[in-house]
Amino acid sequence: MRNYLFGTGIIGAITGGLTLLRGLREGEFTWRTALAWASWGITLALAIGAMVDVRRASHGQTIPHDTTLSEKEQRRLAKQAARSQR
Repeated sequence: MRNYLFGTGIIGAITGGLTLLRGLREGEFTWRTALAWASWGITLALAIGAMVDVRRASHGQTIPHDTTLSEKEQRRLAKQAARSQR
């Protein structure tokens, strides 16, 4: 569990969120602040999605084809299929 919680994506998202909170206390809420919060939400969602994909791949489950781990998983599945045919 700690491998996932202390990943660089999650740490970066948390740090960004804390920075946005600090900025919210000092200034007023403008459209730029709203865009920054939307960007932070997207960053957090992507970090969590990457964490879920890594967990699924490490447990041998299939992952979507649009992730960076997909190519590695395809090679792993091809090797498993070749071994099972022997």
